[in-house]
Amino acid sequence: MNTKNSFSNEQKFFIYSFGDPAMKLAVPEPNIQITKMNGKDMTQPLDTLKALSKVSFEGVVLDNIGNRLSDFNGTLSTTVFDKSLDRKTLGNNSFGEIMDFDTQDSKIFKGKSSVVNGGFSFDFIVPKDIKIAFGEEIDINGNTIFKKGKISLYANDTLTYKEKAGYNIDITVGGIDENAPEDTTGPELKLFMNDESFIDGGNTNASPNLIAVLSDISGINTSITAIDHDIIGVLDGDALNPLVLNDFYETELDDFTKGKVTYRLRDLEVGPHTLKIKAWDTYNNSSETTLNFVVISDAVLNLENVLNYPNPFVNYTEFWFNHNKPNEVLEVQVQIFTVSGKLVKTINQNIQTTGSLSRNITWNGLDDFGNKIGKGVYVYKLRVKATETNLVSEKYEKLVILQ
Repeated sequence: MNTKNSFSNEQKFFIYSFGDPAMKLAVPEPNIQITKMNGKDMTQPLDTLKALSKVSFEGVVLDNIGNRLSDFNGTLSTTVFDKSLDRKTLGNNSFGEIMDFDTQDSKIFKGKSSVVNGGFSFDFIVPKDIKIAFGEEIDINGNTIFKKGKISLYANDTLTYKEKAGYNIDITVGGIDENAPEDTTGPELKLFMNDESFIDGGNTNASPNLIAVLSDISGINTSITAIDHDIIGVLDGDALNPLVLNDFYETELDDFTKGKVTYRLRDLEVGPHTLKIKAWDTYNNSSETTLNFVVISDAVLNLENVLNYPNPFVNYTEFWFNHNKPNEVLEVQVQIFTVSGKLVKTINQNIQTTGSLSRNITWNGLDDFGNKIGKGVYVYKLRVKATETNLVSEKYEKLVILQ
């Protein structure tokens, strides 16, 4: 604040770009506490996180004076880090100085679990790629100590939106579990664009969201300790510029064996593309798969696969269509006509989809006056307008009503 106030008005513009120093950061309150590891209380001698060992943790969410919050229900996000790694600067400043430093950025596990009545648990298999050596260093008193891993915890109450945070730096990481069961099969991979209804070879927008769904009985490897075991994407065969997707992977709720990568590709050229994804499980078994897709110009609103389901129907149907404007609000109108051209029903609805498939609009077979219309064949017009760009597109299809 004092620094900000010491500048003239003409000089303050660059200070404002960093934010207002008088505003308080939205930091979650403490505290989340790990209480057990592999069924043993954290006050007892703890097991080591060995490569390929399956480990489990239990814990609680606490209030500000250390009591369990029994009314806290929500989701816990956990990141488990390997020991810190020793690194050096590049020495590319004007003096050519090279400095030693350490960083703790290799993630052993990243996932979500349920918090019920203030309690939680999670488990995972430690990747084979951890730094096996225990990592000795000398403290300021000349004593030899071991570098530790770290557990970072964040919880959100889904009802009250209260946030809690915590960490643990008492876990030892190193060694390998010689009795680990065998696993020689790589992960299962499924790739989509924008949503999981996407079909290989389909159309998409110029900045689509890649969705990679991964599963493996041993979990997915996200450690960065070893080389060439990352979750990697290669777009259009450009292996010299791979997409490293480790930080975009997260497990499903309460299941470390399944998870997904969500990553936004940006400003792709119009036309056909290929994307190859390769991933490794915690045993370093790999799998890869390729997705083909076609980018449609964002200058047009493209409608495909327009249909209603079920068709024929009696008193309920849904109108489905694919489009190339995900994450935009769409103004949708469905008009139903007799085969002679008489308008019997108009449906207007604004929709927002996270992906490229819409199935939000339904119809009960009644006309604009609430009367049941007769059985037979009808024509409907789907008209869609993208509110951000004012682009409009229309399609005609047929439906059949049974009685």
